Amino acid sequence: MRGRREAALEVRQANASRAKALMSYARRATDHLFELVPKTAWYDRPVPERHRLVFYVGHLEAFDWNLVQYARDLRAFHPSFDRLFAFGIDPHSGHLPQDAPSEWPSLDEIADYTGQVREALDTVIDTIPPLLLHVAVEHRLMHAETFTYLIHNLNEPLPAFGSIPPAPALNGLMSPCEHRLIEIPAGTATLGRDRLPEHRDDWEHFGWDNEFDAVSVFVPTFRIGKYKVTNRQYLAFVDDGAHAPHFWRRRGSQWYWRTLAGEIPLPPEWPVYVTHEEAQAYARWAGGALPSEAQFHRAAYGTPSGEERVYPWGSSAPDSRKGNFDFDHWDPVDVTATPSGDSAFGVAQLVGNGWEWTSTVFGPFRGFQPYECYPGYSADFFDGQHMVLKGGSPRTAAVFLRRSFRNWFRPNYPYVYATFRCIDR
Repeated sequence: MRGRREAALEVRQANASRAKALMSYARRATDHLFELVPKTAWYDRPVPERHRLVFYVGHLEAFDWNLVQYARDLRAFHPSFDRLFAFGIDPHSGHLPQDAPSEWPSLDEIADYTGQVREALDTVIDTIPPLLLHVAVEHRLMHAETFTYLIHNLNEPLPAFGSIPPAPALNGLMSPCEHRLIEIPAGTATLGRDRLPEHRDDWEHFGWDNEFDAVSVFVPTFRIGKYKVTNRQYLAFVDDGAHAPHFWRRRGSQWYWRTLAGEIPLPPEWPVYVTHEEAQAYARWAGGALPSEAQFHRAAYGTPSGEERVYPWGSSAPDSRKGNFDFDHWDPVDVTATPSGDSAFGVAQLVGNGWEWTSTVFGPFRGFQPYECYPGYSADFFDGQHMVLKGGSPRTAAVFLRRSFRNWFRPNYPYVYATFRCIDR
């Protein structure tokens, strides 16, 4: 019989191998995005509330380096870059960054720094604690999404997208969807996940600090939209006097949607991407409201029998038949495009095709404990000024489709790929 020590060694070796593979995958995802940016755009700031694009080239490696230094006694070879590229920003409205391009290092200097960091980290990756590897990999995959919406806001379409169709062939072939409310019977929704300190070597049980501890919430009967609100629906709101969403453009009497490749006629059955304030205003105009985080969970993961699913469609791993996520497409698809991903109650696209705004203010669950290695990840945003989003967008990595994952943004932030659906009052 194998000894306990040999079995533990095999587990560590398997985890180390998976860690290398996941880190390689995450690096490829962000490196590919960086390759799409014209050299002339690196010192632009396409989103006023965020750093210039050049920051993110150094940030991902600096984050990894600073994180590993927490656990390993590694000699810093560029302390000033470690600090300069350490953290992103989330300023209040009216307090936007004012730095000049000349205040940032050259791309060559940053490339030299990031190359040294990767080389140094790769030599010790087998000995990095699993929790830190989880944090590093998922942090990088988060930026694979956020960097996409940053470059989406450059003044000109990206030349690299000139030969890429702006939308999957499926779009435009679907008939107008029949919007209706689906009744969700009263039941319990589990938010968050159980804390498993003894399983930190188990990649399946990682969660960010705000995902713990699990809490059960009783949800009374309510009705929720089968589909996300579409551009077609929101256009009626705009025609009634509302402001157009950030991704829309008007040319004469025609509305267009601005893709990374350029403008296309407004796809009527795509989900509309809006701020929380715009979603809330539409819901009031339509006689409804936004669902709470608990209501979203009940509609997405609940079942008539009372059990809760891993994903809306069941327990099978996410794939392109179930929804629009994990970098399969750059753009949305029609809200009716993936019926095999519907929940047990028949609600469509509760993960993928656009994060969904909820009415819940971002805050901790009972028992919240920040990670020592990254104490400000969530706690800095428990300020009553950020709203919970659930689900995922076309550019959301599959690891974030887990039931407990929570996203959050300010209610007036227009750049994220965020949509919504309504419940009745």
